[in-house]
Amino acid sequence: MAVDTARDGSTSAGDEPDGADGTTGTTGTTGTTSTAGTNSAQGATARGGVAHSGKKLLARAAGGHSRRARGGAYGGSSHSGSGSGSGSGPDSGSGHHTPCTCADCPGNARANHRRALADFLRRRDELAAGEGVPAGLAHSPGASRQWVSDELTEAARAVADRGREEGGAWLARLWRHTLVAVWAAVGALLLGQLLTALAADGWTLARTATLCAALASAAVLSLTAWLHRARGGVLAPVIGEDNRLSTSRAVAASWVLLVVYDVLVLAVELAGVGGAEERRALLEGLDLAHGAGVLTVLALTCAVAVVVRRAVTVRVQGRRLQKVRADRPRASDLLTDDAGRGTFADVQYVLVSAVAVVFAAVRLAREPEQLPDLPWGLALLVVVSSATYLAGKYAEGGRPVVLSVVRAREIGDLHAPIRTGDDIEIRGAGFVPAGAGAPDRLARMVVRIGTVHVHVPLIPVSGGFTSPADATLTVPVPVEVEPGRVDVQVVTAAGVETNRYPIDVVD
Repeated sequence: MAVDTARDGSTSAGDEPDGADGTTGTTGTTGTTSTAGTNSAQGATARGGVAHSGKKLLARAAGGHSRRARGGAYGGSSHSGSGSGSGSGPDSGSGHHTPCTCADCPGNARANHRRALADFLRRRDELAAGEGVPAGLAHSPGASRQWVSDELTEAARAVADRGREEGGAWLARLWRHTLVAVWAAVGALLLGQLLTALAADGWTLARTATLCAALASAAVLSLTAWLHRARGGVLAPVIGEDNRLSTSRAVAASWVLLVVYDVLVLAVELAGVGGAEERRALLEGLDLAHGAGVLTVLALTCAVAVVVRRAVTVRVQGRRLQKVRADRPRASDLLTDDAGRGTFADVQYVLVSAVAVVFAAVRLAREPEQLPDLPWGLALLVVVSSATYLAGKYAEGGRPVVLSVVRAREIGDLHAPIRTGDDIEIRGAGFVPAGAGAPDRLARMVVRIGTVHVHVPLIPVSGGFTSPADATLTVPVPVEVEPGRVDVQVVTAAGVETNRYPIDVVD
């Protein structure tokens, strides 16, 4: 289920990344062949500089090269672009003719993300070593820790913004790659048919039917890719609501494509034959005697895809499963959970289904005049694999739980009850959902102490964080908490609340 990740990490209006509206803004200066007049425009500087739109019009009228400069939280760089006027030279006309290395080009989103991540990691390690903390806060551990947490939270949100930009740019380019892959498969099929025709019995109606079916299938997939070009092209139907590749949808889609392709082959062959006996033989190829196994597997895998989607939705809404949205889909999503760890249920389902699809495709190549005759033994293997996968989906996840709350004690500190201003350590399980280990997601965790909401501070160490963690959280008890018995409750990055755990706060 899709989770809103832009609520805490969205960029402000003055810090909008380039290409958000489909264009790249440029500011103009006079080119090498300047006119007698001088161009002037009024600029606006906000967080590194956003150019005034009037300057763009002057630059286009001058027909010179355009340059822009923009600074960001993690540094920016300027680059020379090309105007749309009548300038001369290799850069006149449109677009870059040399590789662009600026920080704001959409094509360099991956480098932007890596640069921001490297800056964040360096800043985290510096703060973990005590470097860069203001001297005025050094006397107060609580104040310095909160300042460090705020610094890291702001930096983590900048990294998340760059990550979302990279994911969006990757998806925008992916549809072309999927289109190339589809037509490359058609070309490979044509080449294979030509080679086998030369080595065997020449060109036949069956070879014509397979190519016509491939062209029709590729045309439909190309239309799908164009209609969903902002969502990954051909892969859009198998991308889940959490922006990850869905294993169940991918397996079901492979069987659907195979069966549809086979039916198209039979349809073309039926249109090409002339005798009644030949047409009757082709129609018999659609009988259940030939395709019962493959049709059973098709129905089962499609049912699994629908059931899994419904089960995930119901469990998320019932707060029994935590889901967070990924920046972009990855091929490894088919074999792993949301945290990137390989899961047995997914791996065996993909492997068994892939073997069965390959077997059915070979049978189709050998006997294109009928549905693939999938043996019942292999069909039963797919049934067992599907049941295992479905059971694994129902078993995964769970609601986070608070098991205990204790007063955090420093070495040398006296034993005492919990008072306002003290740190408490919350122990439990499931505080960090799968896929929510990124710093910006950790910074979204909240602890409710009575009626007071306390954001969990990020406590850095070299190489990571000591808090928040999946099993422990450390938060201060603010002075706004009234003495007496209050309930402690954790709200995770996925928005799921834990059980309430009562504690006693004394004066």
